[in-house]
Amino acid sequence: MQNNPTTIPVVAGALIGADGRILMHQRKLGGALGGLWEFPGGKVEPGENPDSALIRELAEELGITVDPADLAFLAQSSEPGNPHVILLYTCRHWQGTPVCLAGEGIAWVAPADLLSLAMPPLDVPLAHELISAI
Repeated sequence: MQNNPTTIPVVAGALIGADGRILMHQRKLGGALGGLWEFPGGKVEPGENPDSALIRELAEELGITVDPADLAFLAQSSEPGNPHVILLYTCRHWQGTPVCLAGEGIAWVAPADLLSLAMPPLDVPLAHELISAI
């Protein structure tokens, strides 16, 4: 993805466990969109490509190591008036046990229950795409 000066690329990872559940991350209370559930990830830093940004973010937020070969791009989400564009990748293999290092918590959620979570608006279409893909 080309970095447009008006676009803020954000990467997100849908970690899918062996049992098919998806790891969701709860945003810090008191911050922007505080308390909402999202796919873990964050902004792509200048000079970073999306894969390396997601690997860095998953290490910072969850304490896991991911091989770039284990990431598969699934979908992107944006909306008029919002500069953020979220790029969602799926991942079924990683090293370590995910723990919440940033935010309020993490939860493993069955695909059928994913849309019952309160999510930021840009994550909702990504959740629909993920459910359709798995």
